Amino acid sequence: MELQSIKNKFEIIGNDPQLNYALKVATQVAGTDLSVLINGESGVGKEVFSKIIHFLSPRKHNAFIAVNCGAIPEGTIDSELFGHEKGSFTSATDQRKGYFETVNGGTIFLDEIGELPLGTQARLLRVLETGEYIRVGSSKVMKTDVRIVAATNRDLLDLTKSNRFREDLYYRLNTVPIKVPALRDRTADIPLLFRKFASDFSEKYKSQTVQLTDDAQELLKQYPFPGNIRELKNLAEQISVLSKDHKVDAEALKAFLPKPSSADNRLPAIMDAASAQHMIPSFTEHADQYGHSTERELLYKILFEMRKDVHDLKQMMIQVMHSNSTGGYYNPAGQPPPAPQTSRQDSSYEPLVIGDTPYKPKQQIQEDEVEEIEEEESLSLVDKEREFIVKALIKHQGKRKDAALELGISERTLYRKIKEYDIKE
Repeated sequence: MELQSIKNKFEIIGNDPQLNYALKVATQVAGTDLSVLINGESGVGKEVFSKIIHFLSPRKHNAFIAVNCGAIPEGTIDSELFGHEKGSFTSATDQRKGYFETVNGGTIFLDEIGELPLGTQARLLRVLETGEYIRVGSSKVMKTDVRIVAATNRDLLDLTKSNRFREDLYYRLNTVPIKVPALRDRTADIPLLFRKFASDFSEKYKSQTVQLTDDAQELLKQYPFPGNIRELKNLAEQISVLSKDHKVDAEALKAFLPKPSSADNRLPAIMDAASAQHMIPSFTEHADQYGHSTERELLYKILFEMRKDVHDLKQMMIQVMHSNSTGGYYNPAGQPPPAPQTSRQDSSYEPLVIGDTPYKPKQQIQEDEVEEIEEEESLSLVDKEREFIVKALIKHQGKRKDAALELGISERTLYRKIKEYDIKE
C-alpha cells in the first residue's frame, strides 16, 4: 500500500520526512511477527502506528486490544494480562481470562510499557520467548499466539541502568524500533493539522470554520507544544468554540496560548517561614539526591551547615578587628586598600555599636576571648548532638535500635556515642 493511501486511511496529516520514515518502517514490519517498540512523547499518536501494524498484517481479521500499562494498578495488572483462578486472591470470586487468552491470534498494544512492575516484566518475557504463560493462582502452563507491539515515552535503556526495567526484555521488545517525531520537530505540519481539526470542529458544532492568518500560523509554529498533537487538537477546539471572529490573527491567538510558566524564572526569591514550611515535603521527596532518606536527617544537615556558616562569619569578624588594630588591611576580595583617613578629634563622635555591644578594637579583645568563642562553638555542637541522642533514647524508652533509626545512624555508632558522652541509660 502506498504511503499516501495509508495516511488517508488512518487520517494521518503531514509530510515531514521523519514522519514518513516512521510510517515506512511500520508498513515494512507489519507483514512479519516481529516485536515492535514505538518511541515517542505523550500525545504524538503512537497508538495509530500500532493499528497500522495490526491492520496491515496477516492478523488483521483477529482481535486487537490496546492496554495502558500505567493506568492499571500494580496489584491487578498480572490478572488483566494473564487471567486468574477463582480464589487466587481476595476479590477473585470467579475464574477470569486474561488478554493473552482472549486476544489469541491477534495483536496486543502495550502502551507505556515502562510502567510495568518487574514481576510482570518477567512474565511478559516468557510469553515473548516461548509463547507460554500461567494464570495467577494456577500451575497450569498455557500457550498463546499473540503479537506484541509496545510503546513508551521514556528512555527504557536508562531505566535498565537503574534496574527499573529488565535489560533482556528491552532487547527482546526492541527488535524493530520506530521513532515518532514530536510536533515541535515537524513544525511545517502544524498549520495543516490545525486546518483539519478546525474543519472537524466546525462540522461538529455547526459553526463557521476558523482560519489562521499568516502571522498567526508563524506564532503557532513557534509554540513548543509539550502535549503534541493532543494539545494542538484541544487548542483548535477552544478557538472554534470561543473565537469571536472566524479569522484569527496573531494577537487573538495569544489569548488562547498558555502563558510561560513562572518555573522558568531562576532568580532567587525571598520566602517567609510559612512558604518554607510548605517546601519541606518537596525536599523530602527528592531526599535521595541529597544523600538522605528522611526529612529529619535533611533538617539536621541544614541546621549544622547554618551553624558552620555562623562560625565562619565569627572568624571573619575577628580577622577584621585584628587587622584594624594592627594597621593592616583585611582584603578577602583582592580590592585595593582604602585611602588613609585623618583621625577625628570631634568630641561628638559616637563609637560604632553592633547590636547592643559597642565596637572594640583588637587590643581590647584578649586571646582567651577568641579561644572562648571557638570552644563555645565546638561545645555547642557536642551538646546538641548529645541532646538529640538523649531525646531519642527517652522517646524510645532506651531501645537503642529504634533510637538509632530515629537519628539516622547505625546502632553501633549510637553505642559509641553513648560511651563517648557518658550518657546514663
